[in-house]
Amino acid sequence: MAKKSEIERPLRGPFKPSRLKLRELKKKNSIAAFLIDTVTIIVSALVISFVIKSFFLRSFYIPSGSMFNTLQINDRIIVNELVPNVVPLERGDVVVFKDPGGWLGSANQTSATTPLAQIGEWILSVTGLSSPDNDQHLVKRVIGKGGDHIVCCDLNNRITINGKAIVEPYIIKGANPSNTEFDVTVPKGSFWVMGDNRSNSEDSRYHGHTPGKGFVASKYVVGRAFVVSWPFNHFAWLDDYADVFKNIPAPKP
Repeated sequence: MAKKSEIERPLRGPFKPSRLKLRELKKKNSIAAFLIDTVTIIVSALVISFVIKSFFLRSFYIPSGSMFNTLQINDRIIVNELVPNVVPLERGDVVVFKDPGGWLGSANQTSATTPLAQIGEWILSVTGLSSPDNDQHLVKRVIGKGGDHIVCCDLNNRITINGKAIVEPYIIKGANPSNTEFDVTVPKGSFWVMGDNRSNSEDSRYHGHTPGKGFVASKYVVGRAFVVSWPFNHFAWLDDYADVFKNIPAPKP
């Protein structure tokens, strides 16, 4: 015969947590879900930024006054990397290009940094806030492209392209189109580039002694700058001055 205590002992069903424990459990799950969502958003944003930076857009800052007054020192510009491989580069475009060889001299050397600084620089570059190799690039305006015959200057002190004189409103006020005479024909697949601050720009005019003879081959072109993004009070779309070049005749074969 079973003991009374055993007979009267109530049967217990499956374990049921208290309401307090349920609330704590839900709270922990909500925090975990929030953290997962946050990490997912950050990683996705970094991946998207990396893809955009790698294939479509890049950010560069302006280190010198060679493009005054169009661009100021420390301005940040956004560059369309689809140019010129997908979208052709045209006369008047502001272009960013790698050193074709001998343009930057010792400035083309990168300085050593600590591992922590390199990680920080990488994160900033992925998000488009920094351009670690900025000092290996130049920014100028395209004046001539493959086949163009460019001469400086005519009797009215104007540059001519394929025999047509141009008036250049983007040149810094008070500067001549060029204080250096030149008569060049741009090779196919290359460009003749000049800074808007003509009296203070080490551009195609001064690099005839380099391997590229002052011309910038398309393989060195990173892309076309189309907007000044920072500082905000300098924000502006960059004009390619299509009207200046619209009546240029085709180069002679």
